[in-house]
Amino acid sequence: MTRLFNDPTAFADEALEGFAAAHRRWVRSVTGGVVRAGGTPDGEVAVVVGGGSGHYPAFSGLVGRGLAHGAAVGNVFASPSAQQIRSVARAAHGGAGVLLMYGNYAGDVLHFGQAAERLAGEGVEVRTLAVTDDISSAGPGQPAERRGIAGDLPVFKAAAAAAEEGLPLDEVLRTAEHANARTRSFGIAFSGCTLPGAGHPLFTVPEGRMAVGLGIHGEPGIGEEPLPTADEAARLLVSTLLKELPDDVPTPEGARAAVILNGLGSVKYEELFVVYRTVAALLADAGVEIVEPEVGELVTSFDMAGVSLTLTWLDDRLERLWRAPADAPAHRKGALEAPAAASGPREEEADDTAAVPPASEESREAAATVLTALRALAGTVDEHVEELGRIDAVAGDGDHGIGMQRGSTAAHRAAAEALALGAGAGTVLTRAADAWADRAGGTSGALWGTILRAVGTALGDQDAPTASRVADGVTEASAGVRRLGGAETGDKTMVDALVPFADTLADAVAAGEPLTGAWDRAATAAGSAAAATAELLPRKGRARPHAEKSLGTPDAGAHSLALITRAVHGVLRPDH
Repeated sequence: MTRLFNDPTAFADEALEGFAAAHRRWVRSVTGGVVRAGGTPDGEVAVVVGGGSGHYPAFSGLVGRGLAHGAAVGNVFASPSAQQIRSVARAAHGGAGVLLMYGNYAGDVLHFGQAAERLAGEGVEVRTLAVTDDISSAGPGQPAERRGIAGDLPVFKAAAAAAEEGLPLDEVLRTAEHANARTRSFGIAFSGCTLPGAGHPLFTVPEGRMAVGLGIHGEPGIGEEPLPTADEAARLLVSTLLKELPDDVPTPEGARAAVILNGLGSVKYEELFVVYRTVAALLADAGVEIVEPEVGELVTSFDMAGVSLTLTWLDDRLERLWRAPADAPAHRKGALEAPAAASGPREEEADDTAAVPPASEESREAAATVLTALRALAGTVDEHVEELGRIDAVAGDGDHGIGMQRGSTAAHRAAAEALALGAGAGTVLTRAADAWADRAGGTSGALWGTILRAVGTALGDQDAPTASRVADGVTEASAGVRRLGGAETGDKTMVDALVPFADTLADAVAAGEPLTGAWDRAATAAGSAAAATAELLPRKGRARPHAEKSLGTPDAGAHSLALITRAVHGVLRPDH
């Protein structure tokens, strides 16, 4: 993989293009993803799924009759942007509403939520659901905090089969919620995965050991144990899942379950079958009736050597939906009748980005300074991209540097194009915000899009920017990030640096200090606060399950914000 593809910034786009070319029977490409080739039947709820690339066959391989109606796919291990999700959802919409489904990761929650708001504002009835099947990522008393892994498949399928039965949107949502509540997964790994172009894996496992309770984005496990035999691995997977049953399944004796033994990328099918042999025997010993098991690669993590086991505890309704026929590129079962009539492929709406609002001469002059600041910002990210990835990989997935690089580069490019069209400072920043969010995806894309948009809105296109306007914009950016991400100071996130930056800037400007001096004070406060996050335990995001591992390392988002605020200070003129 690393030898054949060394440009991670283009990987997702080219992979999607190649996937659609290979599977025209099932899907067609739209901006940011794929939809069913034949469209969604009129009057049928559209189930749109999504997440980062690197997990094939999730998510694009699960689009087809009996499964998803569309999939939005982001960059490597990063959520698709809200614009990508909106584009796929509009193309898949059959007139009966859209259910957006995704794994419970911060970036996906942010972008799918923003897409839902935009779709609702455009008159599309929409609901969202985050899959939360990974029992290792939070305790049984915190189901909403759990991340989604291979349990995506049975939950997606239950919703899609319910939609094909003609059920209304809210009933399709309730079906998905019920399937999610009855699905549990647990995984182990023997080596980490390697991102395209990287020379080393995101984490390593000592020889003779295995990681337990890992995620699917290259996150390390929550613990390590001695390397098992196939039978011992099966016993660990089964015993762990049988310890936590859904509330309405009091005992495994006599229960029925859909069983998925999922390969994470490098485990051969023959090896999976050896493990499954013991999984099936152990479940039978516990009195569990296995219903149509799946053994294979269904939700992967590039080349990770590992497996996960998923149990969906079935009732009569869920069993019918699990057994329902499906015909997607990566998951097929049963036989389907002739498709219902669809109105045909829906055309994507073109966004008019050429025209810009009128701007004053003062604002256009300020826009040139904004562009210089964005150039410095992007240059700083380029300089520190490997460092940011290394920090993020300590307890996360290591993609923060790459995501920031994609976003900042796109923001600078969009800002330059807007300035060339005569845009003012506000429009230059809002165009940059949209480009950052759309190109980066992930949590950082959503948050930096929010930051740039808030400052751009405060500056506007008519008046000359003042220190007070800048401080007001940064204050609103701080509040917006906290609203959107749900984090507060002390959670070990970007917020720990952003809040002191915004507060210090506002106080200094209110005291009459020029913007350059006030920004200097604020950047210093942000740097100190970012460094102090090394002593915090994370309470939000992917690092939370690996809290202790992150001690001694600053939060990547807080660190990158501190670097950026210092770089921007370098382009502010002394008279500002």
